[in-house]
Amino acid sequence: MRLKGSIELFQYWDRLRGGRPAPTRTEIEPADIKSLLADTFILEKDARGEAVFRLAGTRLCATFGRELKGFTFSSLWLQKDERVVARLAHGAFLAKSVVVISFDGVSRNGRSNSFELLLLPLDGGVQHPRSLGAITPVERPYWLGADPVVECRITSLRVVDPEREPLFLANRPAVPVPSLSPSLEAADTAIRPGARGRRIRHLLVLDGGREGH
Repeated sequence: MRLKGSIELFQYWDRLRGGRPAPTRTEIEPADIKSLLADTFILEKDARGEAVFRLAGTRLCATFGRELKGFTFSSLWLQKDERVVARLAHGAFLAKSVVVISFDGVSRNGRSNSFELLLLPLDGGVQHPRSLGAITPVERPYWLGADPVVECRITSLRVVDPEREPLFLANRPAVPVPSLSPSLEAADTAIRPGARGRRIRHLLVLDGGREGH
């Protein structure tokens, strides 16, 4: 991850978990991350098994021109990316994966801006899986928040093992994502616990860390 907001949220989450796979939802104190709240969100798994927004910050809702609560996470994305994003969200729920996605957000009037998304698992038990996330713009152009982003297009992604990855998770390049999406089964392989680095059609997903360092 490269942006200050993503790094600060990861550091906070990492301190809270204290070596566990994830902290609990009740350990998150909004006052501790008040400078980040406007760009943060919480996902939960609904009765259909979909990842939906439970909460979303005010600036994030303004970016997308709507209240995100209750909408599916995959609904933000270009159709070809929806299944991949859904599987990555479930990886955060079930495999306690940390996910970093770079994407371009395209507005209603055709403007484009780059963003970084961080998705962090929370321990809500088997019945209430949740995850904490943030979407941070690389730049804040004058139109952001006035011209809603209506479509997100993945440009790169990483599934990270935080036990092996250095603190800032910046020692490995992100993996470019061309136009063809991997299949549902292939994306599932990427989030399977213990994966060290797998080629998925046109992607190479790394778990982070370096042997012998």
